[in-house]
Amino acid sequence: MSSPAFWQGIEEFNQRQFYACHDTLEAIWLEASELDKRFYQGVLQIAVACYHLGNYNWRGAVMLLGEGIRRLYDYQPSYHGIDVELLLHQSIQLLHNLQQLDPERAEEFYCQLAAKQQQSSERASAELANTLHSSNEREIDLTHGCQLPYILKVSDRAQG
Repeated sequence: MSSPAFWQGIEEFNQRQFYACHDTLEAIWLEASELDKRFYQGVLQIAVACYHLGNYNWRGAVMLLGEGIRRLYDYQPSYHGIDVELLLHQSIQLLHNLQQLDPERAEEFYCQLAAKQQQSSERASAELANTLHSSNEREIDLTHGCQLPYILKVSDRAQG
């Protein structure tokens, strides 16, 4: 059974508090068994990749997403009560979109991703439209088919 600190880290991840998630899970990772270390490290790397993306660091996001995906691959479909398969699917799609992107557009990509995920769509759409319109460029959805990863508990998936 996973510790309360683990679930705190998962909650921080899902609230997009990626730096806090890193700190919380790193403390668990340092004390974990070898089998669990690889799992925690994979989740940590995806969290740090999202943190880098939020700072428009395309290279850091791509590198850490790839490493996190590689580490989590053997933990499918679920591990420690989380839906690893879903986390990997979302992370792979995000990585794919980033790899197709000019690194100079990382800020635009992240702004689109953040706006896309906000619930108040009218305000987000207006801000997004202002961000996207440049001189002669048409609005292009750089985030098609992807989102920031979300960690789902296996028990929540069974209820939904």
